[in-house]
Amino acid sequence: MFRMATLDEEIARHLREAAAAGELSKAEGYGKPEELDWAWDATPAALRMPFKVLKDAGFAPPEVLLFQERGQLATAVRECSDDAQREVLQRQLSELEQKIALRLESLRTHSQL
Repeated sequence: MFRMATLDEEIARHLREAAAAGELSKAEGYGKPEELDWAWDATPAALRMPFKVLKDAGFAPPEVLLFQERGQLATAVRECSDDAQREVLQRQLSELEQKIALRLESLRTHSQL
């Protein structure tokens, strides 16, 4: 009886073949630890791999830019010493977080990036 390989098995087979042919060693960053990235931690787990694939291909979805902006605003809020300015920044951060939440909910609801 013939059994079709699962997608994971096919990926593993292709990786073994590429490693045996020496193709993987040509990849940028091969054998080096992955650089820590605050944006990776700030990205919902379900979106991390799709975003990484797009990033590695030279594309960035709008959500990545939103998360970057969120990180910059959060830093600005923490570092701000002026109460009035901190309040303005906090309001901007809250609005951006709401925008991100709505966007992510839309992605989850429609099951697409």
